[in-house]
Amino acid sequence: MSADTFPRLLLQHAQIRPTHPAFREKHLGIWQTTSWAQTAEEVRLIACGLASLGFTRGTNLAIIGENKPCLYWGMSAAQCCGGVSVPLYQDAPAADMAFVLENAEIQFAIVEDQEQVDKLLEIRETVAGIQHIIYDDARGMRDYKQAGVISLKELQELGRAYSLQHPEFFMQSVLAGQAQDVAAILYTSGTTGKPKGVCHTHAAMIATGRTLVEFDAIGADHEMLCYLPLAWIGDFLYSYGMAHIAGFCLNCPESSATVMTDLREIGPTYYFGPPRVYENILTQVMIRIEDAGWIKRKLFHFFMDVARRAGLRILDAKGGVSLSDRLLYALGEILIYGPLKNVLGFTRVRVAYTGGEAIGPDLFDFYRSIGINLKQLYGMTETCVTVCMQRSGDVKLDTVGRPMAGVEVKIAENGEVLVRSPGLMQGYYKRPDATAEVIDAQGYFHTGDAGFFDNDGHLKIIDRAKDVGRMADGSMFAPKYVENKLKFFPFIKEAVAFGDGRETCNAFVCIDMEAVGNWAERRNIAYSGYADLAAQADVINLLADCVEKVNADLANDNLLASSQIHRFIVLHKELDPDDDELTRTRKVRRGFIAEKYAVLIDALYTGKARQYIETQVKFEDGRQGKVSADLEIKNVKTFSANRQAA
Repeated sequence: MSADTFPRLLLQHAQIRPTHPAFREKHLGIWQTTSWAQTAEEVRLIACGLASLGFTRGTNLAIIGENKPCLYWGMSAAQCCGGVSVPLYQDAPAADMAFVLENAEIQFAIVEDQEQVDKLLEIRETVAGIQHIIYDDARGMRDYKQAGVISLKELQELGRAYSLQHPEFFMQSVLAGQAQDVAAILYTSGTTGKPKGVCHTHAAMIATGRTLVEFDAIGADHEMLCYLPLAWIGDFLYSYGMAHIAGFCLNCPESSATVMTDLREIGPTYYFGPPRVYENILTQVMIRIEDAGWIKRKLFHFFMDVARRAGLRILDAKGGVSLSDRLLYALGEILIYGPLKNVLGFTRVRVAYTGGEAIGPDLFDFYRSIGINLKQLYGMTETCVTVCMQRSGDVKLDTVGRPMAGVEVKIAENGEVLVRSPGLMQGYYKRPDATAEVIDAQGYFHTGDAGFFDNDGHLKIIDRAKDVGRMADGSMFAPKYVENKLKFFPFIKEAVAFGDGRETCNAFVCIDMEAVGNWAERRNIAYSGYADLAAQADVINLLADCVEKVNADLANDNLLASSQIHRFIVLHKELDPDDDELTRTRKVRRGFIAEKYAVLIDALYTGKARQYIETQVKFEDGRQGKVSADLEIKNVKTFSANRQAA
């Protein structure tokens, strides 16, 4: 039996390493371990249970919830039956889920708890196709008697009985699977419209996963913490996919609130996260440093200067580090870097990756300088993530590395990045028209990103091609590049830059409530909530300093010196996926924001000092309301361009 599908890989591990941990889940403060052999049995019972309810080959199974072993088992079970797993974002409201559930023709769903059951029951009133809802956590479910709603334990009991009646079913179903069968449908974030279902085959996922495993020598002894959304391609490939190939253990946190604690307890050896995760971790570090005593603060900043000077060269073994700096760095490892990595849970990390969007060079530099082998990768849902990755010892802060083995990358005449690879999607679900728009006759996927190769063959991504524009003077304007520089500062959580076709670049910024709140409290600045804190004169001046530092940096950029920010507004509310301002992966929906906050954009460009606005918001319970504020518009210092010789 060739291991060319995920079910066959699962059974292979169950045979080769039956007692090796496949999953750990923290429940009631205690880590519970499930071996590969136990995992295979759990999956077999779920698969047989689904079959007893009428789940057949080609059927789609929705998976909704936090990272739990049983939900990963549900994915495997669907694939064992010849079906397709369709994970959804667990924090999406029912209205957002309805489109995906209807589009994917969902009849069966395995969900985490009562919250998700309630959403599906609400949706079922209008999306009649949902027939079977299986839940894991029974808390609050005692009085639920609706048709088709059963617990996972009940499903497995049905599976046990079905298996006795049809003893050959499971293996026959696994053997009937083909590498070219669709393994999962992963929906895009819907930055510019309705999400599209990306169909990935077993062959594409496994080929990409094998390349990743070989690239960094990932083996069964590795540990990974699963905390990213199940619906995101990053989790599906780097957790589910690679674990099936390498055989390592997936560790599921008790809840999203305990991720940092669970991270420290597990001490993963392999770590993956989008830039916002690393930004949040660094924000926590800087808050703790500011709260520390005078001596500790001085020691931290002294040894971080040493790390910036010598850490990167020591990590990449490039030499050129003086003996005194090596000794100081070794002392810093004992006093600062080692304890810091231990607090963060990164002591055992051999390799860490970030992707999904560009990461600020300063943020990247911080982690690498203290000895964490953080590297960048580039890809998207349609390419099964991996297009380019950085090799250890060959890392550049402003690139995403060279193309991976088997991946072809070329730059179109208009600067767009085109990709052809074994990991390319089969197509968009029920959207042959959309598929034809992005995959050309030569088999190249049009990424929509603008980029170029440097002299060393590293790919550098500038921005989304559709977002790259021109200032009024003809110079390039790349909003994401400017926004990423702003978001490096721990006080700025989100930013949106404007400037295409205009004489100046202006911006919206959102404060990081925790970081700015901590800063305000240490200065005895009273505030009643987010809007009040964001409107404080001291806070606006604090952010103005951050913006001016970004401008000073941009002044040295040959391409983007004209994109310095002249004026900015601190928004009175956070940008929120529930308000359609961000996608579920926290990507800015520019068109929607430009329309929603048009009055603020006009105020930025017409010289006003203040602007009143009322904004409609959605609350967690589904109700809608309005928030209003009279916002100050802040002018900031810009700098003369200091263009470098090419």
